[in-house]
Amino acid sequence: MMQLSEYAEYDGLGLAELVRRKAVTPAELVATAQAAMAAVDPALRAVVYDMRDAATASLHASLPEGPFTGVPLMLKDFVCQYAGVPTRFGSRLFEGLVPSRDNEIMARLRRAGFVTVAKTACPEFGFNAATEAIAYGAPTRNPWDATRSPSGSSGGSAVAVAARMVPIAYGDDGGGSIRLPASHTATFGLKPTRGRVPLGPDLPDSAFGGLPCALGLTRSVRDCAALLDVMAGADLGATYFAPPPSRSFLAEVGAPPGRLRIAFCASFSHDIAVDPDCVAALRHAARLCEQLGHEVTETHFEIDRVAFARAWCTTFSAWLQPIVDGTAAQLGRTPGLDNLETATWSVVQYGRSLAASELVGAALFFNTLSRDIARWFTAFDVLLTPTVSRPPARLGVMNQNEPGIDAYQFAASHLFSLGHVCAVFNATGQPAMSVPLYWTSAGLPIGAHFVGPYGNEAMLLRLAAQLETAQPWQWRLPPICVR
Repeated sequence: MMQLSEYAEYDGLGLAELVRRKAVTPAELVATAQAAMAAVDPALRAVVYDMRDAATASLHASLPEGPFTGVPLMLKDFVCQYAGVPTRFGSRLFEGLVPSRDNEIMARLRRAGFVTVAKTACPEFGFNAATEAIAYGAPTRNPWDATRSPSGSSGGSAVAVAARMVPIAYGDDGGGSIRLPASHTATFGLKPTRGRVPLGPDLPDSAFGGLPCALGLTRSVRDCAALLDVMAGADLGATYFAPPPSRSFLAEVGAPPGRLRIAFCASFSHDIAVDPDCVAALRHAARLCEQLGHEVTETHFEIDRVAFARAWCTTFSAWLQPIVDGTAAQLGRTPGLDNLETATWSVVQYGRSLAASELVGAALFFNTLSRDIARWFTAFDVLLTPTVSRPPARLGVMNQNEPGIDAYQFAASHLFSLGHVCAVFNATGQPAMSVPLYWTSAGLPIGAHFVGPYGNEAMLLRLAAQLETAQPWQWRLPPICVR
């Protein structure tokens, strides 16, 4: 088995190269990943399901020859379905739900050669920017400060990567759920263009109004690019199809980005108080971009945050309610406060009461917003904002079980006060990334959020690689991690 300190030095492509050179076997990497989990996860609670039996079965079969052959991977306990392994969606209601087949994402990850070693924590149905689901028995803790949240909803995956348990973990993003935890844990998180990565076959790509998308959390930009190469491309019958890239995304890493027109903005809403540390992180990123030769301009853009939160919550509720009620019926259960958290029980009730016209109204609102932002992007190549409006919060601040709280109140007061800028680009479908470039005086990370035009992940990856070279982050380790 590798030494943990050696294992922690490599990103995913680095480990795959060791396997190709026969310097290490996939079985040794899996054993090392399991040792890494044992060493740090008891303090962090990122892992909710140990998949050692599934990993052993994968190793006994012939692993495919792919870009990540033998590399340990973790999966968020959410959309990505692994045949024969429970997927709980962070909910007591879905306890014992076991998919009979892989979904398309999982099939592609298998073909890439990954060996899945565990599932990671998420909030119930992804409806929180903290990873503290009752179903798992304890909150997931931030490795930079164990009294604080790693955010969510891909919080467990972000923690697993930040703490060096694995180099890559699957995550998805319907309102900032990759980028918010990336910011809070100093990992790299890219939300791809709508339609770039398929969600099917069981979940339509148009689900939740096209807000969600999937990819993962990584330590390095090149791992993210190679992961996108693995996962990208419409599957049969897909609702959306993003414009195909001119070459591989990995080929963009190290390619010159050119002189980009970058506009930066601290907030999209006058009633969001952006913490001074987050403003400092924004200005630090803007200065760095200017030093790298880009044209950087401060700008202003404002949305109707109240209307946006209402449209997002309407869309989320209208889709989640039939999924929850239908799956509960299959399991022979009745949804209620004995098996759902307070805010998500409100989501289900809200969804039951919605009229079709309300969902259409939300879609029309998102359409107008998308057109307005697309026009704005004709003058700039990239928009830069803070990923979050405040640094990592103490555990328990975003309480889904506050007595009497309802879905809209929770979304407006918590989700969109922390990450309202992130959520906007789920509505527009544009690619966006959180890049770890700043730490507060207390040692807490804050990501810089870069948004590109629809379909242009390539430009963002070129810029990210340039930033990574100018200010490397991989060797800055949190207090709790594999060493």
